[in-house]
Amino acid sequence: MELLFLGTGAGIPSKQRNVSSLALIMPEYKGDTWLFDCGEATQHQILEHPVRLGKISRIFITHLHGDHIYGLPGVLGSRSFQGAETPLTVYGPKGLRSFIEVAMQTSCTYLRYPLAIHEVEEGDTLKEGPFTVTVGKLDHGIPCFGYRLQEEEQSGALDIEKLKAEGIPSGPHYQEIKQGKTVTLPDGRVINGQDYIHPPKPGRILAILGDTRPTPSAEVLAQHADVLVHESTYGAGQEELATAHHHSTCVQAATVAKNANAKALILTHISSRFMEEDHVQLLKDAQTVFTAVQIAHDGFRYQL
Repeated sequence: MELLFLGTGAGIPSKQRNVSSLALIMPEYKGDTWLFDCGEATQHQILEHPVRLGKISRIFITHLHGDHIYGLPGVLGSRSFQGAETPLTVYGPKGLRSFIEVAMQTSCTYLRYPLAIHEVEEGDTLKEGPFTVTVGKLDHGIPCFGYRLQEEEQSGALDIEKLKAEGIPSGPHYQEIKQGKTVTLPDGRVINGQDYIHPPKPGRILAILGDTRPTPSAEVLAQHADVLVHESTYGAGQEELATAHHHSTCVQAATVAKNANAKALILTHISSRFMEEDHVQLLKDAQTVFTAVQIAHDGFRYQL
């Protein structure tokens, strides 16, 4: 499972960063891919990276500011033009349906695949694919949401080393052992398959938040997350600016990660006011609060 950052800039595109879009690519689930936000030129970014439009089954929009949705009509249309016929569901705040329908009708864009639009609300819990998705409202001046993805618990793997140590040869009975059944071996021994299975593996947790000022709901969404993706529009010492414009600083994002006991933090939505040489300081400032932090750039990949 991999997070691929297609756009990591704030507000408007720059030469270094496109506006917001993030892909979650899941090879373990037949390559299913989910997008989070879809800013202008997202489909151009997709052309440069290992993302297939036909594999995208869900798109989650955090809020309706242009730098998070202006690329959506193009992605929806191009997915159809490329021949995709599998269903696609788009999630986001109220008003998303109107935006999509007007764009499709005005441009006379026909979609050959079924498109569902789900306008989410605070506290929604959605069972989507391998995840339970919890929707939490953030603090951004207009309705803006964060998404907590809780993967289903994974069944324990077969303890091959223990089987070998006890002289149990491989064969069709391995499948029955993996299922926890009582199995009679070729040599007559009877074993309990449950004794040869590792404990279940907890599902992974991802918290992907939209633009926001510090708010308790962000910490709730990020509780014990394996990775938290949080905006960092401003730097340390710019708290007043961040508050005035409904955003966060790198230190505030790090504080959310620390208070939520997250395992890792990725900063994104970086203002164009920060040049590449400034990123080192942003990182250092965040690390004074939370050490396991990275700053995303366009094309940045993070494996879980």
